[in-house]
Amino acid sequence: MNREELLNAVSAIRKIMVRNAGHLAELDGRYGDGDLGITMKQGFDAIKNYIENSSEKDLGLLLRGCSGEFNEAAPSTLGTIMSFILIGMAKELKGKEDANLGEVAGAMEAGINLVMEKAQSAPGDKTILDSICPAVNVLKENAQNNKGDAFQKAYEAAALGVEETKAMKAKHGRIAYYGDQSIGSIDAGAEAGMLIFKALAKLYAN
Repeated sequence: MNREELLNAVSAIRKIMVRNAGHLAELDGRYGDGDLGITMKQGFDAIKNYIENSSEKDLGLLLRGCSGEFNEAAPSTLGTIMSFILIGMAKELKGKEDANLGEVAGAMEAGINLVMEKAQSAPGDKTILDSICPAVNVLKENAQNNKGDAFQKAYEAAALGVEETKAMKAKHGRIAYYGDQSIGSIDAGAEAGMLIFKALAKLYAN
């Protein structure tokens, strides 16, 4: 991954978030304030524009800038989580103008670890982590394969993670107030995380 490829990836994710903004809003509105679709659209709009207008090639510095832009454009719970993921990736890729798939997967893992540290959350809590953690684990395991295969398998793992949230009881955010009533429906944040990997799988499809 270099600057150009990062822009392509962000553009692909932005496109899928725009198409699914209403779907995410509907899922989020069942237990929250229904702003998830807007959060993801505005956040990825902002970082796409930031990269397009930046001449920076250092991936760490680019991602650090993206973190700030996402947080400013989408000041919500998931917006903050996405910002943590980006800043964790930024620290891992600082000084690199190009990164291989293994390094990118490692950077994603660093972002996830920062989220778990800051939010005191973990897989199984019915959050975005339940889709992106298995996806990143699979991506790391397949880092030596071609990108198309690796991201397809990561997407499939994320989709399975979303389905598994149906059986989970929410522990964080507004949905947690519903207690046992949160069991039986997929988590909106996990769905958003899955869409990220769906976009990347499509981008790198053979």
